[in-house]
Amino acid sequence: MTEAATAAKEEKREEKEADHHPYYRPKDAATLILVDRAGPIPKVLVGRRHDKVVFMPGKFVFPGGRVDKTDHRVPVAAPIPKELEANLLKGRPKITASRAKSLAIAAIREACEETGLCLGRKTDRSAGLDGPWAPFAQAGLLPDPSGLFLIARAITPPGRVRRFDTRFFTADASAITHRVEGVVHADAELVELVWVELGSKPLADLHPMTKNVLGELERRLAAGPLRHDAPVPFFHFYGGKMQKDVLGA
Repeated sequence: MTEAATAAKEEKREEKEADHHPYYRPKDAATLILVDRAGPIPKVLVGRRHDKVVFMPGKFVFPGGRVDKTDHRVPVAAPIPKELEANLLKGRPKITASRAKSLAIAAIREACEETGLCLGRKTDRSAGLDGPWAPFAQAGLLPDPSGLFLIARAITPPGRVRRFDTRFFTADASAITHRVEGVVHADAELVELVWVELGSKPLADLHPMTKNVLGELERRLAAGPLRHDAPVPFFHFYGGKMQKDVLGA
């Protein structure tokens, strides 16, 4: 099946799903795309989901998930850059600086939970971290959002059982300072991690919206070093059709 046919099949399935479910308010979520630019072609980290999970079984995905209520209270090694905060505050509904921090921190937390890769900085202030942040405390780290860039925002269409208002972040692989062993295995949510070159086969099997975001990242990388002042696309749906706007425009 061609890539276009696969995308059409996915869209048809989602349209059918939309016929059977009422409106759900989207939940804030965050996704982190880690990029390795050491070689001539940038590579991104993807994980293959377990075949028995309900959502997107067997698919390659980027780590991510919902924002937790306590994410804004987690101490950090460095504050999120003001330019990143400004990008997160753009658009509607309006959010607070605390919520902006939560989104960035959620991306780091989800990446560590799902892949075992932690973006942090050595500190003597990590002793009180527990729960999902225990790996940071054990390694003497605090999460470090200072190297994150916002690539896109996307809201799941109305009519879906699961709806998310997702901010897609990216960070360079050099920001990984600790690895937790044993997180990815045959019975975990992610059963395999792979660094794949942009344009390679595993990326052709991504969800259509995720491929839109990846295309934006590829354009940004081709333009040179990532910058906070680049336009951030906002993908959403109106009248049953996808719209692409620019945050803050």
